[in-house]
This record gives sequence, C-alpha cells and structure tokens, in this order.
Amino acid sequence: MRSKNKHIPVNTLPQGVGEGIIIARSELHGSPNNREVERSHRDGGHSFILQEKGITHLEIDFLKYKLKAPALLYMHPNQVHRVIGFDKATISSWIITSENLHPELLHLLEDLTPVTPLTLDKETYTILAETAALCLQFAERKQEKLYHQILQQSCNTLVALVASQYEAQLKPVQNLNRFEVITKAFRSLLEQNFTTVKSPMDYARQLNVSKQYLNECVKTTTGFSVSWHIQQRIVLEAKRLLYHSDKSVKEIASALGYEDHSYFGRFFAKVSGMTPLAFRSKNLV
Repeated sequence: MRSKNKHIPVNTLPQGVGEGIIIARSELHGSPNNREVERSHRDGGHSFILQEKGITHLEIDFLKYKLKAPALLYMHPNQVHRVIGFDKATISSWIITSENLHPELLHLLEDLTPVTPLTLDKETYTILAETAALCLQFAERKQEKLYHQILQQSCNTLVALVASQYEAQLKPVQNLNRFEVITKAFRSLLEQNFTTVKSPMDYARQLNVSKQYLNECVKTTTGFSVSWHIQQRIVLEAKRLLYHSDKSVKEIASALGYEDHSYFGRFFAKVSGMTPLAFRSKNLV
C-alpha cells in the first residue's frame, strides 16, 4: 500500500547562491532510485525536461506519458507527477520558481497549463539543447560576482524558447475570435479561483458578459459548458488530494470551498461516477 502524507509532497529547491533555480543534465536507465521523484509530488517551481536521448516514462495527474527523444515537456507547479523510469535516457532538466521568471513569461506559462509533451524537429532541438548547455555552464560558474543574475537571465531565455514552442501550437492571440478570447480569459480565471468561485454567473460578472454569452463562447470553443469546466477542475484537485494525501473527505471538501462535506461527496460522485472514498479505495495499490 502506498504511504501517504497529510499534504501532497512538494520537492523544494535547495537554498544557495542560485536560489530558486536548478538545472542539470543526466544519463539515466531503469528505476529513478530516488524516492523524491518516484513518489507522486509537486515541484517547488516550474519544471522542464528536454529529452535528448532515449525515453522517460512519467505520470502526470493520473495520465501516463512516454517522453521519447527529441522531445520537450513543461509542468506547472500545481501538477502532481512522478517519474516511473528511464530507457537509456539523456535529459536536461531545470526548475525555476515563479519569482525568478519574468512576469510576461510567467503569464504565458499560466495560460499554457496544462500541456502535453512536444516532439521536436532537429533544428528546434539543437537550439534548445545548445541553450540548455550554456545555462549549465553558467550554473557551474559560482565564482561570478553576478552569478544569480547571469543564471536567472539565461534560464529565462531558455524558458522563453520553451514557451515559444508551445505557443506555436496555438492560434496567435491577434487571430483569436471573440469567443476564443472570452474562453481563454474564463479558463485563466477558473484556474485562479476554482476553490472560491463555483458559479458560472460569477465568472460572467468578472468578465463583464452575460452568463448565457459566456456559456455560448466556452461551449462553442471547447465543446463543453462553463459548468462542466468548473466541475472538472474541482474534481481534478479532489482526486489529487484523495490519491496523494491522507486528508479526510471533510478536510478536502473544506479545502475546496465546501462547508457541507456530504454535499461535496454527492457532487464528486455525480461528476466522477463514484464516491470520494470509493475513488480512494480503488486507487490504493
């Protein structure tokens, strides 16, 4: 049976001269042999993996991924994940805290979440690999008087390159129609407020549109209603806590903004098809 914690574990970054930034390049095969990455956890910053050779197997929010070189992956600090294993893998990986990111990059990353792995063409992979290698060199030069500033700025360049690859998959902002602009704004608000704001009407008010118009925008753009998105986001967070922590259903309900845990239990069952305790029991392995 999995050992569980009161809270979902967070792997914090080590303190030091480059505080809030860590970057490494590793050759790996088989099990991670590292409890901190094998257990389900969140990272204390924005995480990136550049798969240079081989394959990395991961699980992110209950979905399994196979990162096959050349490939790229970004994970938001909210996402719960674990490393399953490696097949003759060479990876460059880095984690950077929000306070070390340029505000415009942080905003871009928030809008991107969640994303899936990207397969890279040769030219893009080469640019990313060379930039990561340069950042690694800067990370080793701890004697530099402006060490943290150099590391911070170089890693922001690397993050900008990553964000650019993900942005290339999306329609340019200037080409978004009115429905898509409203939907994007709604999803951003939802991510920030899902524990406190549950009503489609409240989101509509914040966006200065009617509830009917917001629903039309979101359903046309995504195929699902505003209520569906709200429910799915709440249930995802509930599943994270049920699976990865030993918080009681009452504690989880409270953390997600529900004073009546019985009502929360019925809500969870309606959306997921099983009660919170049944979900927890099913996933005890």
